[in-house]
Amino acid sequence: MTGFPFGVGMVHNGNLVNYHSLVEHLNKNLHQQMLTNNDLEVLLNLWCHSILSQRGSEHGPFHFEHCVNAAKAILDVANGAYAVVGLMAGAGLFGFRDPGGIRPLVLGRRERAGQPGVYDYCLTSETLALNFLDYTYVRDIAPGEVILITEKGEVHSQVVVDRKKKSHCMFEWVYFAGAESTIEQKSVYGTRLNLGRVLSKKAQASIDAKAIKPDFVCPVPDTSRTSAIALAESLNLPYREGLIKNRYIQRSFILDTQEKREKAVELKLSPVKSEIQGKNILLVDDSVVRGTTSKKIIELLKRHGANEVTLAITCPPLRHACFYGIDFPADEQLIANGRTTDEIAEWVGANQVIYLDEDDLVEAIEVPELCMACINGKYPTCTAEAEEFQRRRSEHKK
Repeated sequence: MTGFPFGVGMVHNGNLVNYHSLVEHLNKNLHQQMLTNNDLEVLLNLWCHSILSQRGSEHGPFHFEHCVNAAKAILDVANGAYAVVGLMAGAGLFGFRDPGGIRPLVLGRRERAGQPGVYDYCLTSETLALNFLDYTYVRDIAPGEVILITEKGEVHSQVVVDRKKKSHCMFEWVYFAGAESTIEQKSVYGTRLNLGRVLSKKAQASIDAKAIKPDFVCPVPDTSRTSAIALAESLNLPYREGLIKNRYIQRSFILDTQEKREKAVELKLSPVKSEIQGKNILLVDDSVVRGTTSKKIIELLKRHGANEVTLAITCPPLRHACFYGIDFPADEQLIANGRTTDEIAEWVGANQVIYLDEDDLVEAIEVPELCMACINGKYPTCTAEAEEFQRRRSEHKK
């Protein structure tokens, strides 16, 4: 947020890969000194500089064209993923999305009480938020699009950078988004059902080969629950909640040290001993990042009497760093990097690990243009500054 040259508040979801070169550009060429390490400050300064240069002064007239030019100035130089929402004094509510559409952004509206035909508008990452606020979904903001809702309720929008190939983050459907949400008009809940059904083909092959003999399917709560239900139905196996989640513990994989992650797993999940004792469990999780959580959960299940644990993952192996806002910025931190599936199973203590294939993931999500760089290493943007990005981020976390 800034009050000069005019009041602007801005939030964003994503990450700028070329953050450091943009900071250098702002320092040397625009004489702007960054006060934080937050990449949103870079976006805010680029936006304000463009708007001010077009208006001539902080009191100059404002037009939607100023937003178009400011967004284009950012989209032309900002390399990474970003869905941005802001409020600007004297202008209104604005938002824009990176050209690849890596991070989602949606528009909603609701009729103003007592004023038929008059609407308030909302911009948010997920339709889930619209439901809570009693807004109606209007549409997804297109990749490379800027939108402005004026103080009078007028809606202006324009696609300023039209990149032919889109790159929607597959992890939104697999893990990040709320199950109630839709992204790119695809139900997250429905997609997770698809993930479980598609994964059942590989699980069934292991059962037929007598490699595993599960007594029931059990999810790692909460994200994988939907897929676990579909997997159990497809395999004609019972579904059981063998782990109960403590809802006051944050997601363990985003914590900054191994010790904290391991402690969080112990505090986060409580086993239902009566259900798991002496049983062969087909344990379902949405993904395996560092392997810490999976290892501790399997140890927990076996400590409370589980016989065998097979780990089924509704995502292919994560072998490459993500530079777009997911907290695994280094290849060597990922358990699947440099390990075979059998080696992963041995490391986490599972009887077997069953991963979804890349083609099966695309089939389940049913969105043709996906970013799967963390799986296949095919990054949708330039990663020339990625090594420096990794180094500085690691130093910042120490």
